[in-house]
Amino acid sequence: MSAYRTVVVGTDGSESSLRAVEKAAALAGDADATLVIACAYYPADPKDTSKAADALREDAYQITGSAPTHDILRTAREHATKAGAKTIDERAIVGAPVESLLELVDEVKADLLVVGNRGLNSLTGRLLGSVPSDAARKSTCDVLIVHTVR
Repeated sequence: MSAYRTVVVGTDGSESSLRAVEKAAALAGDADATLVIACAYYPADPKDTSKAADALREDAYQITGSAPTHDILRTAREHATKAGAKTIDERAIVGAPVESLLELVDEVKADLLVVGNRGLNSLTGRLLGSVPSDAARKSTCDVLIVHTVR
């Protein structure tokens, strides 16, 4: 099997997704590959942001832009570094998780996409689809589904 050069992993900041980040980081570190950590988000509706800003006053800076996404990525980077990744790229991407991850995979020419198995065996996942099953079905590169739900 050839070594992976670019590994993409998605995270939403959950404990489960951070386990997937750690596995992806270990693989990327072992292969001397670039690890691209992605967090998908939807931009806040300006009306909702304005209402929240009025209520929060001087703390309103916390709800503008993609600040929570960047916090999630920073935490994921810390986990990835501890797990052995050497070259890490963080990406905040706008949109639905599966579509955003697959676009990123193509953009960075990834060899491997790593996702956690959360939702894979749930009733909702079987009826409506889940990130791991949709990603595995639609990806243009290898997909590793990490057992993250205990």
